[in-house]
Amino acid sequence: MGDDSEWMKLPVDQKCEHKVWKARLSGYEEALKLFQRIEDEKSPEWAKYLGLIKKFVTDSNAVAQLKGLEAALAFIENAHVAGKTTGEVVSGVVTKVFNQPKARAKELGIDICLMYIEREKADVVQDELLKGLDNKNPKIVVACIESLRKALSEFGSKILTLKPVVKVLPKQFESREKAVRDEAKLLAVEIYRWIRDALRPSLQNINSVQLKELEEEWVKLPSSLPKQTRFLRSQQDLKAKFEQQQAQGELSDGEDETDIVAAVDPYELLEAVEILSKIPKDFYEKIEAKKWQERKEALEAVEALIKNPKLEPGDYGDLVRALKKVVGKDANVMLVSMAAKCLAGLATGLRKKFGTYAGHVVPAILEKFKEKKPQVVQALQEAIDAIFLTTTLQSLSEDILAVMDNKNPSIKQQASLFLARSFGHCTQATLPKGILKPLCAALIKQVNDSAPEVRDAAFEALGTAMKVVGEKAVNPFLADLDKLKLDKIKECADKVELPGGRKTGGGGGGGLGDKKPAAKAPPPVEALTKSPVQSKKTSAAIKIIYPQFFWKGKPTSAAGGKSKKTPDSKEITENELSAEVCEELAAGVLPASCLQQLDSANWKERLACMEEFQRAVETMDKVVMPCQALVRMLAKKPGWKETNFQVMQMKLHIVAVIAQRGQFSKTSASVVLDGLVDKVGDIKCGGNAKEGLTAIGEACSLPWTAEQVVSMAFAQKNPKNQAEALNWLANAIKEFGFAGINVKAFINNVKTALAATNPAVRTAAITLLGVMYLYMGAPLRMFFEDEKPALLAQIDAEFEKVQGQSPPPPIRSTRKAVAEEQGDEGEEQEGEGGGGGGGGTQDIMDLLPRTDISDKITSDLVSKIGDKNWKIRKEGLEETAAIISEAKFITANIGELPLALKGRLNDSNKILVQQTLNILQQLATAMGPGLKQHVKALGIPVITVLGDSKANIRVAAMTTLQAWVEQTGMKEWLEGEDLSEELKRENPFLRQEVLGWLAEKLPILRTVPGDLMLCVPQLYACLEDRNGDVRKKAQDALPTFMMHLGNDKMTKATGKLKPASKDQVIAMLEKARAVMPAKPAAPVKTGGGKATAEPSRSASASRSQPVCEEYDSKPEVKKVRGGVTAKKVCLFDGAAGKKPASKGLKDDEDRSGPIFTLIPNAKEQRIKEEKQLKILKWNFITPRDEYVEQLKTQMSTCFAKWLQDELFHLDFQRHVKAIGVMIERLESESEATIGCLDLILKWFTLRFFDTNTTVLMKVLEYLKLLFAMLNRENYHLTEYEANSFVPYLILKVGEPKDVVRKDVRAILTMLCKVYPASKVFPFLMDGTKSKNSKQRAECLEELGCLIEGYGMNVCQSTPAKSLKEIAVHIGDRDTSVRNAALNTVVAVYNVCGDQVYKLIGNLSEKDMSMLEERIKRSAKKCPTAPAKQSANERSQREHPTNPNATFLRKPAQEDPNKLNQARQNTQHSESSHPSFPKEFQLDLDMIEMDQSRVCELPDLVQHKLDELLEPIMIPEPKIRSVSPHFDDLHNSTASTINFVISQVASSDINTSIQALAQIDEVLRQQDKADVMSGHIDQFLIATFMQLRLINSTHMADDRLDKKDIIKLYSCIIGNMLSLFSMEALAREASMAVVKDLMHGLITLMLDGRVEDIEDGQQLIRSVNLLVIRVLEKSDQTNMISALLVLLQDSLVTTAGPPMFSELVMKCLWRMIRFLPETINSINLDRILLDVHNFMKVFPKEKLKQLKNDVPHRTLKTLLHTLCKLTGAKILDHLSMIDNRNESELEAHLRRVVKHSGNLSGLKSDLGNEKSGLRTEDRMSKAKVSDILSEIFKKIGSKENTKEGLTELYEYKQKYSDADLEPFLKNTSQFFQSYVERGLRMIESEREGKTRIQPSAVIPHGVDSSLSSNSEELKPAVYYERLKILRQRQGLENTSRPQQRPSISSLLSSKPPVASSTDMLHSKLSQLKESRELYQQEHNTHSHSPTHAHTRSASPAANLDDLKKRLERIKSNRQ
Repeated sequence: MGDDSEWMKLPVDQKCEHKVWKARLSGYEEALKLFQRIEDEKSPEWAKYLGLIKKFVTDSNAVAQLKGLEAALAFIENAHVAGKTTGEVVSGVVTKVFNQPKARAKELGIDICLMYIEREKADVVQDELLKGLDNKNPKIVVACIESLRKALSEFGSKILTLKPVVKVLPKQFESREKAVRDEAKLLAVEIYRWIRDALRPSLQNINSVQLKELEEEWVKLPSSLPKQTRFLRSQQDLKAKFEQQQAQGELSDGEDETDIVAAVDPYELLEAVEILSKIPKDFYEKIEAKKWQERKEALEAVEALIKNPKLEPGDYGDLVRALKKVVGKDANVMLVSMAAKCLAGLATGLRKKFGTYAGHVVPAILEKFKEKKPQVVQALQEAIDAIFLTTTLQSLSEDILAVMDNKNPSIKQQASLFLARSFGHCTQATLPKGILKPLCAALIKQVNDSAPEVRDAAFEALGTAMKVVGEKAVNPFLADLDKLKLDKIKECADKVELPGGRKTGGGGGGGLGDKKPAAKAPPPVEALTKSPVQSKKTSAAIKIIYPQFFWKGKPTSAAGGKSKKTPDSKEITENELSAEVCEELAAGVLPASCLQQLDSANWKERLACMEEFQRAVETMDKVVMPCQALVRMLAKKPGWKETNFQVMQMKLHIVAVIAQRGQFSKTSASVVLDGLVDKVGDIKCGGNAKEGLTAIGEACSLPWTAEQVVSMAFAQKNPKNQAEALNWLANAIKEFGFAGINVKAFINNVKTALAATNPAVRTAAITLLGVMYLYMGAPLRMFFEDEKPALLAQIDAEFEKVQGQSPPPPIRSTRKAVAEEQGDEGEEQEGEGGGGGGGGTQDIMDLLPRTDISDKITSDLVSKIGDKNWKIRKEGLEETAAIISEAKFITANIGELPLALKGRLNDSNKILVQQTLNILQQLATAMGPGLKQHVKALGIPVITVLGDSKANIRVAAMTTLQAWVEQTGMKEWLEGEDLSEELKRENPFLRQEVLGWLAEKLPILRTVPGDLMLCVPQLYACLEDRNGDVRKKAQDALPTFMMHLGNDKMTKATGKLKPASKDQVIAMLEKARAVMPAKPAAPVKTGGGKATAEPSRSASASRSQPVCEEYDSKPEVKKVRGGVTAKKVCLFDGAAGKKPASKGLKDDEDRSGPIFTLIPNAKEQRIKEEKQLKILKWNFITPRDEYVEQLKTQMSTCFAKWLQDELFHLDFQRHVKAIGVMIERLESESEATIGCLDLILKWFTLRFFDTNTTVLMKVLEYLKLLFAMLNRENYHLTEYEANSFVPYLILKVGEPKDVVRKDVRAILTMLCKVYPASKVFPFLMDGTKSKNSKQRAECLEELGCLIEGYGMNVCQSTPAKSLKEIAVHIGDRDTSVRNAALNTVVAVYNVCGDQVYKLIGNLSEKDMSMLEERIKRSAKKCPTAPAKQSANERSQREHPTNPNATFLRKPAQEDPNKLNQARQNTQHSESSHPSFPKEFQLDLDMIEMDQSRVCELPDLVQHKLDELLEPIMIPEPKIRSVSPHFDDLHNSTASTINFVISQVASSDINTSIQALAQIDEVLRQQDKADVMSGHIDQFLIATFMQLRLINSTHMADDRLDKKDIIKLYSCIIGNMLSLFSMEALAREASMAVVKDLMHGLITLMLDGRVEDIEDGQQLIRSVNLLVIRVLEKSDQTNMISALLVLLQDSLVTTAGPPMFSELVMKCLWRMIRFLPETINSINLDRILLDVHNFMKVFPKEKLKQLKNDVPHRTLKTLLHTLCKLTGAKILDHLSMIDNRNESELEAHLRRVVKHSGNLSGLKSDLGNEKSGLRTEDRMSKAKVSDILSEIFKKIGSKENTKEGLTELYEYKQKYSDADLEPFLKNTSQFFQSYVERGLRMIESEREGKTRIQPSAVIPHGVDSSLSSNSEELKPAVYYERLKILRQRQGLENTSRPQQRPSISSLLSSKPPVASSTDMLHSKLSQLKESRELYQQEHNTHSHSPTHAHTRSASPAANLDDLKKRLERIKSNRQ
């Protein structure tokens, strides 16, 4: 009992895994109760049991196990996390539960499996159950089969994947256990219940008795299809529907049944068989054999193989070619039948995989239909039908059309029958108008064929088409058929039974389309008399439909494209009337006198007759006007030979009136056209003739009229008529648009015209070509490439004129709808382009005349391309390229070329592969859209080439691929398994390229084929590819797949992955979901019709207004004003407009939620997409509908639906309401508002184009609140947001209403708080170029304010450029603009004084005088304030905050590592807002005034100021705390440092100094300096970039003050000294960076220009000190390597300073001295590699040839020292040298090592290790004298004093007994003391007693100072130093009278510490404190009139003032 009491106290989860079974049983019982009690399925309590559930079901105790199973079931049912345990638990159930004797355990096990399936884990459960079928225990097998059966019964075949189950089912029928066989039988019955006969093929091989039993069971099954009775958690809506149906006793919909039947394809359940390897080896020989028996044997072998219903994909090209040859050329019909059966079998077994070969085989089969033997015909029919199912009708249409005109009736009949059968397999979607139209045209020809079997076949085909797509779609193509034939087609349509019992498409036409003309064709007169009634109906129909059509169809009455017409409107046709009938009809409508005088001899009577004729026609009713009769009367003698021009003019005018007012047919037009063309060139009548032609064009369509006119004109010989006919046509195309124009018909006539002798004809032809070029573009030129160069130049010149222009919007259109040209184009391809004519690029390409080159692709050429000899293959390819090039445009029929070229794509010779790719690119251009049918055969193999190992081949393949896709679109590429098969290849190159290509293409597609899903498993495999580039590309492609397939499908597809992979992929899917691009917006649908091809640019208000009213006819919709605006408004989504006004409570509930949704990274994704040009850049003059649609699509994801509806409503009141809501939610949803800010601003830009003032004022109100909120949140606009908003805001600054302008100016002011003023400046500059004078004036005023507030730095790109542009406006015509420009220039004058005249450039005298006058007036108005104050104010305005030191919070959705832009504050210095202290400035005025705050002042360092002139010890500078900004950086420290470092290299000296100051602040503090780690290389690179910039730019710029440059140099050197005083940081510098730094420093030391500047000498000494520091502290290996490379470079190039290499060698000598101490830390291998490289370039002999032998000695010494220090081991350090024989290094080292014994034995004081001396250094006394003379020369020179002292010190160290007296006795006492002092300093420094370096004060003016710890120096030293200071600087009253020393005095005067580190630190510290004053001085330097005055005060006065003010502050605080 004791034990029991122990476990009873344990928690439930511990009981469940207790070793005592009773404890576990108790635990399971408690767990069961707990699981049933927890209501929240996501409760953390569930997680405790995740690892235990498997133990629940696998418990070893049977009693406990039962309870454990119950508990596990409850857990799985209720816990959200249960899915994670699926695999292990189901596996446990299978192995440990299904083998239990207790039935209850088995039941619970099955329930657990089913519950997991309900939990969406069907795949995992099924896999585990299928594994269980392999278990040896039959109990387990039976239970697994039973589980599968129950799962299928309850969940259905859509949830359970049947293919793997069916695959293992036959094996279960072979089991020895009867129980297993019985259960398998039940499962087979259940599967049959779901998929019916699809199961039969898989079970054909089981025992016949079992099969018979199954058949009996199957027959017993009910005929009704089963329904899913248990539903997944995600299917609860289906469950509710099912329960509702059960309650009502309803049956399932027929549609659902159909889906279920179609869901399982028997083919999918079969295993593929590989047959290629089984084809007999001699097959290809036998198939070519002369004996037919051998050929038969070969075919029988293949026939046996292709009986397998499913074949493994492979390369069947050779086999198909062989079979095709038999079909096409074999004389034995039996073999033809066999070959056809083989082809059918291949097509059936391969399905879509056979599509590649379909286009190759079909032409041969169609040609073979000439055979009349039934068995052959039947075999061919079966073959072609099987092949059709593997491809599309579109890809075969060219081949079918090619045989429709064949002379053999059998071929025509069979082709038509094939079409009929093919149509039966199509749907409305797969049989679009584009394919149907040409096929119907060909069939209509056959309807009239003489052979009855051909006619019947054509009727059947047309009837099937009508059945499939509906009468309405087919009727337009049957316009020319009579009633009998139409009835026959309808009869056939009624008889047609579509496969699978499909219903007819299109509802049989319906509506008006069903009305047919009368049965009999009435006689002409009767037709005319009855026509009024018919016409009335037609016109009524048109009247009713017109507004709807105008909105729904392509609005091409305005845009000139194809338009949608009423179904029954047909081309007006009439028979030709006889002269008698015409007279009779004319007499009925014309006055009798008119008819009599028509042929009068008196011209006046004829004129009067014409006047009456005109009056009668103008008053005649359209429906009764007998057009043909009237025009025939006009043509009656004298007709068109009329001699009187007045009569002729009237006659031509009447023709135009008749054509305009009547129902004018082509028959009528034919009567008059000849006469009109004859008169078109007449001077007097030509205008009327053209008017008539235009009217006929409107009546009969321009394409037809133009064709007639041009052919008639060129049939004549009159050049004037020809020229004017072409001119008329050019003008007509502009008026009508280009739609339907037959280019082919004109090209030949235009060529004739171009060759004409008459220049007018040539000119007219070239003009016409220019107009055609507007619509056709570049393809047009290709027709004229053969013309003479001179003519071609004229044509090019004409094309150049119209280059880039858009076609004008059409102003005329054809009144009648020509049915076959126009109609419903919904099926046409998306995004149809096109100019004003509305025709897309595709249409233009179709117009081009194409050449059929199939006859040139001979079998010889094909065999050449496939020859074994590569040279012959190359010849074949060249011939092919020549054929394509010569043909220019070709048809899709290219014979056997595809298969031949495909073979060359995997040619072993890469040159031929490249050549083939070039040919494929040629094909793309030449074939155009016809290329689609070759995608499978030739396109997919191009993808294979993307895996080539050679980069140039891959590039060529990608270029080819892009060229093909441009012509074909993406659909064909994504259909089928081809793409997924390619991705299966484990080729990293191929995967990279294909995935990159898909990532680029998928985002721009609106829809993709479902087959894209097949690529997903390969995509997942690529996510885990070994190659990093493949993984990256796969990750990039992931969001683009998801946008089309959806997250659910993508997640479901992960089910088949391994658990580890699955977790990884799901995590990536989550990331991809966040950045998933939005689908491209569909083209704007105008009410449900087709999208506009291109909206008309000038849609007037009169056109657009009725559209809007018709579309949304609510009374509250106001009429929109202004053309463009109206058009835009109409294009907004009408959904909101059509929504009922009151939607009840639901609407209110919807609106209570948040209006914006914050989606992480959504804004970044939009920015990225715009950068990658995946979406339109927000840049327009007026917003086009595609921008609106794009914005709507983007907003749909993050705006509430109701808000978006309001924002895009037609009623402006809704806009006002929506903005009101946004204002209310601005504060509560500020974060989400910032997340959607770019979209909000874009929407407001659209409102700026509205003309409604109410909306505009509301918009401006919101914007003011918005920018105030952004400022409070410290948010800063991104470039992307600003670029898409600010330019449009600036448009409104020119608004006529003052109140609007005032608000816009206020917003601009606020804008500068959230976006740098310097970036707003360019937008305002652009605004000054506006045509609106108010806008120009306001922008100029705003520019003035910016310059006043921020100084000249705000001017972008440069002040000079900006000022010149501003000054131009001084001469503006508008007074307000002139005044604004003058005020702005005056503002500049106030900032920078007289320099303004230099900046504005040359002005006219008048403008200059105005400016000078204005400047004088402004000077009088301004009260004279002290210069100091104005300078300070200006400085404070100019830099309200330090832009480089301010690091702002990032917006919530942005990457925290990205540094936001430095913010500039716009607050001006006002009395109410005192300017705040700058970061390095103590504002004493403010401290004095501020009495309110009491704060603790830090203890000030007390100085005895009175003792200032006494000798003093200067204390260490007090280290200031790091800027608070560095403390507040949190996680963005690295990005902050990056930002500051980037500014070090700034071209602006001031910016660079500020950045250096900040870095020094960090480096000075040991605890903070570590943050620089990792940034050293970056910092040094920025530094030497700045050094180069100074050297190349600043030093050469005379405008820059050289003192500023010296300051910058000083800052750089100070920073470097700080950095290189810290060895840890210094050693981070890499070799390349050290090399560049040393190069920069040595170049600076040798820069003669620096020496000439005041303080230049001082600077060079500091550099010298820095170089020594760098040499000492850097990584020694890197430094030696860098110096060796520098030396090599300097010796190779002679361009640098001559001393350069000398200094590099000195540095090397110094490094050699350090070697004894550093030898153990350096990388000898690297150094020897560098020496090796040096010796390769400079062998010993070459070195000796140099003028100077020092390089040779230096190198020798280096190697000698290394050998001495390492001995023979040095030879082991040559490992990095690949080829040691390339240089003499190894030989030299061996020599040195060999003599090393002698070296070590030499007795010399110079040989000790510490000093690293060489044996060669022993010298004679004479030589000693020379050396000392040289050293003292250096000490005496300005440049080398420091170096001389160092050398002297080192010399004394070497020769301690050396006598210096002879060299010192002739010098002054001062020089001697200087030398002693210098040597003492060096000594103390080397011994670590002081930080002071040897470069101290020297006699010629070098200043120095000692730090506070150098007590040993005597007062005389200080006195001496002070004396020198007085001599050089003095205490004259020349220093600047400022409260603190300015930067200038700090950095350019000679402060005491010349070259020491302390001096530079001190300078930098002071620099930081007075940076603002420096900027003020910099801006006013040499320009301010008060400048001289401000320098006059004495330092004593300043000091006293400072003391008084500090005392005053202290007393105030006490």
